[in-house]
Amino acid sequence: MITYLAIAAATWGVAMALSPMLQIRAILAERSSRGVSAGYQWVLVVGFCLWLTYGIALDNWAIIVPNAIAVTISVTTIVITARFRPTSS
Repeated sequence: MITYLAIAAATWGVAMALSPMLQIRAILAERSSRGVSAGYQWVLVVGFCLWLTYGIALDNWAIIVPNAIAVTISVTTIVITARFRPTSS
């Protein structure tokens, strides 16, 4: 039973990790990140890094995989947010 729960949690974790790609798509379509909070993304990155480190310490791939993906996607979101941030005039 625990194995099935780990698989379900890891699978959902990957889906959650990929969900910021929807935000990336919206930024690219609008060519603006005006409505996106980079601070919020940084909070998430720190949390994902902590969970990733914890998963590595436990050698638990059900924790490692989704959080490695989440770190990658969240950092990408931050980079794209910065790239398409409107300049102040």
